[in-house]
Amino acid sequence: MKKALVCGAGGFIGGHLVNRLQSEGYWVRGVDLKENEYGNNNADEFVIGDLRDPKLVEKVVTNDLDEIYQLAADMGGAGFVFTGENDAAIMHNSALINLNVLEEAKNKGVKKIFYSSSACMYPEYNQLDPDNPKCSEDSAYPAAPDSEYGWEKLFSERLFFTYHRNHGIEVRVARFHNIFGPLGTWDGGREKAPAAVCRKVASAKDGGVIEIWGDGKQTRSFLIVHECIDGVRKLMESDFIGPVNIGSEEMISINDFAKMVIDISGKNLTVKNIPGPTGVRGRNSDNALIKEKLGWAPTLPLRKGVEETYKWISDQLKKKQELESQTASIA
Repeated sequence: MKKALVCGAGGFIGGHLVNRLQSEGYWVRGVDLKENEYGNNNADEFVIGDLRDPKLVEKVVTNDLDEIYQLAADMGGAGFVFTGENDAAIMHNSALINLNVLEEAKNKGVKKIFYSSSACMYPEYNQLDPDNPKCSEDSAYPAAPDSEYGWEKLFSERLFFTYHRNHGIEVRVARFHNIFGPLGTWDGGREKAPAAVCRKVASAKDGGVIEIWGDGKQTRSFLIVHECIDGVRKLMESDFIGPVNIGSEEMISINDFAKMVIDISGKNLTVKNIPGPTGVRGRNSDNALIKEKLGWAPTLPLRKGVEETYKWISDQLKKKQELESQTASIA
């Protein structure tokens, strides 16, 4: 039985990854600051702890591990990443986690480690045209990410590759493009665009209005979490170290995405564009390299993933409202 450590197992993608590894026969240790808030806590062993602490990392990175999946990071959606208010924490916390995990993996002789980078590391100058963004893996340099989050991801990619060159660790680096789906953060300020839009639509009364930051013409592609995990496992099973995009090539404007969610809801709602943080004007995964190296790319249509996600968030909202109503009546 293979043994794996999932760093960030209390998070959205981490929780799904734990389940996938277990379905393949792995024994899995998870570690995070918190357990998964939606009950996606299925690791064989779960350690609540701070990966910024080298003593904690020394405890969870053991010499019997076959693989480490390093997904832990200080992150969130546009409202968290692009305001500038969280930049120091984002860079300090995420870099420290990566430094600790890599050094301990070297010390314990762990041979293979996956790192989840982000499409946010791509240069802003290649993403000014919402209809024609360039996000091929070889377009990363000259570097010019649009956020400190992106700069930290780029630094950490290079960090992982130095441990590969200098210490012989088999690293695998993937750049995630807007992963979404059930069991993810959908309110509270750290949620990403798909979850935020689904929540707004689910909360709105028929005939109402939902607000979208910016002019809504900014474009993105979104990948359902199940296919993201497929890509991660394909990469780990391959001989390719990366970096490689894991994302969808089905690009859509944020306004059109909102209209899709509204259509799925069956409600009659209007989109109102308001000032707010938006990030780059356009971003879309370029899957030429992953097709070449892994013979794989995502195939699920965006709408199918959104239907699944909207239903889950709508159900979560109803549960929250029922609980608030019960609490109010008791008070």
